[in-house]
Amino acid sequence: MNQDMLKKLKERRDKAWEDAKGILDAAEAEGRDLSGEEEASWQKANADMDAIDSRLQQVAEAEQRRADTEAAFEKLLAQQPVEQHRETPNQESQVRSFLRGDTREFVLAPERIERRADTGLVVGTSTAGGDTVPTSFYAQLVQHMIEVSGIMQAGPTVLQTSGGEPIDIPKTTTHPSAALGSENTAITESDPVFGQASLSAYKFDTLVQVSRELIDDTAVDILGYLATACGRAVGNKMGSYLITGTGSSQPSGVVTGASSGVTGGTGASGAFTADNLIDLEYSVIEPYTASPSCGFLMRRASAGAMRKLKNDNGDYLWAPSLATGRPATFDGFPVWTDPNVAAIATSAKSVLFGDFSQYFVRLAGPVRFERSDDYAFNKDMVTFRCIQRGDGVLVDQTGAVKYFAGGAS
Repeated sequence: MNQDMLKKLKERRDKAWEDAKGILDAAEAEGRDLSGEEEASWQKANADMDAIDSRLQQVAEAEQRRADTEAAFEKLLAQQPVEQHRETPNQESQVRSFLRGDTREFVLAPERIERRADTGLVVGTSTAGGDTVPTSFYAQLVQHMIEVSGIMQAGPTVLQTSGGEPIDIPKTTTHPSAALGSENTAITESDPVFGQASLSAYKFDTLVQVSRELIDDTAVDILGYLATACGRAVGNKMGSYLITGTGSSQPSGVVTGASSGVTGGTGASGAFTADNLIDLEYSVIEPYTASPSCGFLMRRASAGAMRKLKNDNGDYLWAPSLATGRPATFDGFPVWTDPNVAAIATSAKSVLFGDFSQYFVRLAGPVRFERSDDYAFNKDMVTFRCIQRGDGVLVDQTGAVKYFAGGAS
């Protein structure tokens, strides 16, 4: 995309944001809520910003694919031909063999896959070959798992292991304290309190059926389709447990391990105010707030309510992201969204804030794919299943992550 087009997109985004602020400012100046027409305009302005953000993300991904492809060609052109050379099967050839049915089981390893355009096709144009140039299949799969899981975007500590044997991790529940001492007086003992968190390997799986015609149609990006479908399915299921899992025969979610930060006022149906969220920030001590993984986590609708909040000077505390792929911020802290966080309601833990690097996610073994031509034989469908094993737990439960809970009534 040329610079003029990028400039126009930025101008459109800035205008949408100014329009949205103007709607809220007008209603606030008159001391009233948004009218139905104003609410619709507010939602449209936000939708426009989201669409532009999505477009910029697609452009960034396309540029990365182009760069990866050019690098691959440069590497190939630099190689000298060798007589009677036999190509070593790479991951892409293994995947294609698997899709054709030559092999029944395929275990993914995180290595790069490069697909090259045929002679006469233009990589930069999707209808002329661009769709035949994906990035790594494994990277796509993990990308789609992450994009539907806000906790994975927030920067947890990820432990990747080859197997699924239990991992025992020390868990801090109480830090030692100090006192003001005096001469010839015994020092009061204050010991830290540790627990033990065990990371297991729970199984998250999905099953996808693809028509034989789709597999045989070489113009279709089967790898991209499977990466999207399976990545989103597994990411959604695993992500839900990483948020609210009980820890009993399932992962312990970050909400489960978080401690109380702020409770909202009564008569507000669980809604938060700007002061509530600022109090939530300051309920977490400074060493945690200095972490790059410190920020807010909530569902998208709650972020919409947060977006309308102002400080005492009438300035919005929400700041849209100025860089593609970066989250927006509230009062200077990043905001991540996850559909599995509770909605705003009385007694609901609807907002999390803290250092999410203290949440450990364990991924046991590689992502597995298996296929069956017999499962849906009567429909001429090929069946694939995707399996990922993992677990999660908040290892520092002394206040690294805290929650806002809606008022009780």
